[in-house]
Amino acid sequence: MEIIRGYKTELDLNHKQRTACLQHAGSARFTYNWGLARKQAAYAARKVAADPTSVKIPTAIDLHKELNALKPTEFPWMYESSKCAPQEALRDLDTAFSNFFAKRAKYPKFKKRSKGIGSFTLTGAIHVGPDWIQLPVIGKVRLFEHGYLPQDTDLHTTDRKTRKKWKKKGRVVTEPAHYLSATVSERAGHWFVSVQVKAIVPDPEPATGNPSGVDLGIKTLAVCSDGQEIPNPKALRGNLDKLKRTSRHHSKKKKGSNNRKKSKQQVARLHYRVGCIRENALHQATATITAKAKPSSKRPQAIILEDLNVAGMLKNHKLAQAIADVGLGEFRRQMTYKSHWYGNRLYLAPRFFPSTQLCSQCHRLPSVPLDLSVRTYCCEHCGLVLDRDLNAARNLLWLYTASSAEIDALGENVRPMVLALAAVSLKKEPNTE
Repeated sequence: MEIIRGYKTELDLNHKQRTACLQHAGSARFTYNWGLARKQAAYAARKVAADPTSVKIPTAIDLHKELNALKPTEFPWMYESSKCAPQEALRDLDTAFSNFFAKRAKYPKFKKRSKGIGSFTLTGAIHVGPDWIQLPVIGKVRLFEHGYLPQDTDLHTTDRKTRKKWKKKGRVVTEPAHYLSATVSERAGHWFVSVQVKAIVPDPEPATGNPSGVDLGIKTLAVCSDGQEIPNPKALRGNLDKLKRTSRHHSKKKKGSNNRKKSKQQVARLHYRVGCIRENALHQATATITAKAKPSSKRPQAIILEDLNVAGMLKNHKLAQAIADVGLGEFRRQMTYKSHWYGNRLYLAPRFFPSTQLCSQCHRLPSVPLDLSVRTYCCEHCGLVLDRDLNAARNLLWLYTASSAEIDALGENVRPMVLALAAVSLKKEPNTE
């Protein structure tokens, strides 16, 4: 199957390359703001026009043509950087407006240098070696991590004609990796490159293990129906005191001073540390559930998650910080593509399925709904005493088992699929109205 996979690693820049990256980021930021101003002017003209359809809203292609015409006279400094940086910035602007009109994001804002250096995207001739990457205009850049990015030695040692001769002679020649783009970004003083690679990989061997229900939570990151628990590192909570102290010291520095710039870097590094801890925990958790069991007979053939309304859950201000610290949306995103990679099938239980209230043994609801502070489930009907999260995970597995006939009827190509079980009453997440 053909997949597009992203790889992100840190760059080891020298002073000249760092300056070039700053120029590219500045060019992309300026182009984005310039294009946003042009689009806003067009929308304002459309509102006051007698015939709104006569006013055309410029697209990324239109803006790029206009920018190329203005470069020689008004923006000659843009020739020092690659043409891909402003071009991709205008495409990102189109995507931002599309997400806004589709109600997936807020209205695009102007980018400020004080809010961050930002990033830029390059396309075209991108070559990768074991410990370096060659980017347009910037040139060959060293990498901190050796052998991580996929690369083909034949691509750099021989030409295409030689590889064709080798194929005719029966010699095994691997096809070079096809790089779609490379995005360079800065965070807390570190520079990273993220490359998109199109590759053809063999179809994964379908997993044939027992299905697994996975319940996500705050106390424990994930609890599987077989009893496996994945702890929550609570990255923000563990560094919150230090973050408060560092932010308080930063707010007392004089604006515009060098000490304020230094304290700003300290706060950024701390936020970067929190993000790395959370990201590492999520990747390990999703890999443990989907791919850590190498034999296909041990990997779960089906994984059932809840369709959580994370945005609604964050409206509960007593739990918003703890919920945001888990990364529930990122967990679901990683499970979606990793289950596709490793031959699992991912299903989503209905949003209002009462997995935490239902008894996993007699499947009856309690007379009084359980409060969030109750961590042990005690069934008043059959006497079952079980951990609350484990009980919810087993209920998700039971829902899949009860709906297996409907899943087979709809087919396995629909993924992720929402399960339906009409015999179960509905529940509402806190503060989701």
